[in-house]
Amino acid sequence: MSKFNRFQNVQKIRVARISAKGKVFVDWKDIETLRRMMSPNGKIYGRKRAGTSAAEQRMVSQAIKRARYMGLLPYTSATL
Repeated sequence: MSKFNRFQNVQKIRVARISAKGKVFVDWKDIETLRRMMSPNGKIYGRKRAGTSAAEQRMVSQAIKRARYMGLLPYTSATL
């Protein structure tokens, strides 16, 4: 496998949703989906690995940070 298509078989995780008013958002309370956007050590996956656009990636990282602050997600792997 070449280094250019190592993420080719990774499925995109759909995190961004569309509200009733048509606005795209990422729900910080959706813990199971956000947990799949993190490594086992607790790091947030990059855009290439997660398969998100730049705007979606910013929303994902903000949602993960909010969920961590509220105590729904761990900061490190010690509590995973």
